[in-house]
Amino acid sequence: MATKSEQNEIKVDPAALYLEEVFTDRRVGTIRRLTPVKKDGERDPARAVLYVGETQVLTPAGALPIGFEIGAGSLEEAAEKFGQLAREAIERTVKELQELRRQAASSIVVPQGPVPGVGGAGGGKIQIP
Repeated sequence: MATKSEQNEIKVDPAALYLEEVFTDRRVGTIRRLTPVKKDGERDPARAVLYVGETQVLTPAGALPIGFEIGAGSLEEAAEKFGQLAREAIERTVKELQELRRQAASSIVVPQGPVPGVGGAGGGKIQIP
């Protein structure tokens, strides 16, 4: 069994390193190109280059970052796919937020302690899960 200090150790895996480059139009969002590299910094041809899109939407609480993977073989292809994938990611996020709101609104209030008027003193506390 691992000791507590081994479990809490933060360590970068040298076999899973990527060189990260950021491209932006300074308007809609960014595309990150993650190029796999070996521990010496040389390109690792055994692993695929990854593209990740990032944008944000404004909410009453502030800017909400939205990230999504882009299945592409080149930066040009990633840029072409960016808009559609960003819309899909935003729609997914909005649905998840609506579901969280629905769940929060339908939370059951559970009284703590004896129920007033049923064999004991009142004064139960209301707890919102």
